[in-house]
Amino acid sequence: MPLLAVSGLTKRYRRGDTLVSAADDVSFTIEPAETLALVGPSGSGKSTIARLVTRLIEPDAGTILLEGTNLRALKPSALRAMRGRLQIVFQDPLAALNPRATVGRVIEDPLKIHTRFSRGERRSRVASLLERVRLDPALASRPIHEISGGQRQRVAIARALASSPTLIVLDEAVSALDVSVRAEILQLLKRIQRETRVAYFFITHDLGVVRAMADRVAVLDGGRIVETGLASEVVSNPQSEIGKALVAAAPRLPRS
Repeated sequence: MPLLAVSGLTKRYRRGDTLVSAADDVSFTIEPAETLALVGPSGSGKSTIARLVTRLIEPDAGTILLEGTNLRALKPSALRAMRGRLQIVFQDPLAALNPRATVGRVIEDPLKIHTRFSRGERRSRVASLLERVRLDPALASRPIHEISGGQRQRVAIARALASSPTLIVLDEAVSALDVSVRAEILQLLKRIQRETRVAYFFITHDLGVVRAMADRVAVLDGGRIVETGLASEVVSNPQSEIGKALVAAAPRLPRS
């Protein structure tokens, strides 16, 4: 059984008198410990699909099954409990996290929600998570706005890992980082996946990132998936016009 099975996902927005499809009958699956990349140009609907899958916004139609559970059928209390299994990391952690909260508080909050750890156990877990993302545990006392962009993204990843998810959605999570920092974060994510067997749903416009990270790729254009396949095959021989354009524009990142 797939870890995530999305079928017929649809979302339309009204712009004046026109209905615009941000997601048009989108279907895909993600297996345990797999990385699926969703690629497409700006405005193709990638971030909308990320928010639909995590139920940050509601679809007009479609089903979202996580570990066999229909997320759309869950009542609010059950959905909150299920969110521990499904986490999201955004492009801009400074906007996604409380910039005046400390690093420790940001990581501890999901532990309060999704675990029964004591205060001491939570603090120990925060230190362990900071070490996992290659940050000094002493950083826990620093406010988010005082640390660097690369450090903030590592904190966002640590926060996502706090509830031991089976799937993490990464919505352009490395696109705002410097090239050297981006490579470090990608290597970090790959190591975490090897250690924890977590699956990734990687939202990106950059096929260089796909080369480095993905097992499979789905190409999105105008809210519709126009091509899917093994990442190596799609990147080396794209069949769709938008896939060809993305490949032509992609920087080369080594896959290790």
